[in-house]
Amino acid sequence: MPNSSSISEFLLLPLADTRQLQLLHFWLLLGIYLAALLGNGLISTAVACDHRLHTPMYFFLLNLALLDLGCISTTLPKAMANSLWDTRAISYAGCAAQLFCFLFFISAEFSLLTTMSYDRYVAICKPLHYGTLMDSRACATMAAAAWGAGLLNSLLHTASTFSLPLCQGNVVNQFFCEIPQILKLSCSDSNLREVVLLIFSASLAFGCFVFIVVSYVQIFMAVLRMPSDQGRHKAFSTCLPHLSVVSLFVSTGIFANLKPPSLSSPFMDLLVSLLYSVVPPTLNPIIYSMRNREIKHSLRKVLQYALFQLP
Repeated sequence: MPNSSSISEFLLLPLADTRQLQLLHFWLLLGIYLAALLGNGLISTAVACDHRLHTPMYFFLLNLALLDLGCISTTLPKAMANSLWDTRAISYAGCAAQLFCFLFFISAEFSLLTTMSYDRYVAICKPLHYGTLMDSRACATMAAAAWGAGLLNSLLHTASTFSLPLCQGNVVNQFFCEIPQILKLSCSDSNLREVVLLIFSASLAFGCFVFIVVSYVQIFMAVLRMPSDQGRHKAFSTCLPHLSVVSLFVSTGIFANLKPPSLSSPFMDLLVSLLYSVVPPTLNPIIYSMRNREIKHSLRKVLQYALFQLP
């Protein structure tokens, strides 16, 4: 039986068995990846270039777009390369790096979504104190804390996972490296440390979820007390995109990790992993730009400028 010291590469789950389907999946994933790059890139450019969007809400949106770019760039390029070149291999170091980066971006994104719910809470429930509580220094500190939390979480989990001896082969039943699949290759009974870390991370994630729910309960109570229909509509329009993004992020993550065992199969596991790792980064820019006039206006200016610069 191989051990971790003799494993130089892992074999990922192929997206298809036939060459024709592999090429079809390559072009499909390429289209999704380019759409995600374009959407998040346009959001980032619009927020960075338009001084009217230099507010806390759009500052956090810029960070969210950057995290989405990193998240989808961690998994899809390798999957596309494997489909194009008809291979399943990923190096040991590459697998560790992919696991680290994916955990980093996912953890930081959920922390950032929690921070964004606090921003909406202060804006609607404490509008007179918004300028004080959400000044530039506070926003930078909260964004840095979200990125730092993601970094710490990914470091702990990656170090713990790859410190375990692996003797159950090198076949990862997933199209990218993730903790549950790596743990299945372990021959050690000492993976209690990683299980404890997973429980701790799940507890923190649940705490963030409760914080978001409590924030929105208070937001909705404050909105319903507003005397003006226009004020209620404006408040809902600023909260609805963030609430939609949180719902998409949480629902795909919960379904991926808590789906019934009867639904577990290689195809279903692959479909679910694509759902929670690909769909949110691709749809988030669309969700934020659909009902936001400022974003639409800035995006039009960016596109007009880009077209004007073309020869």
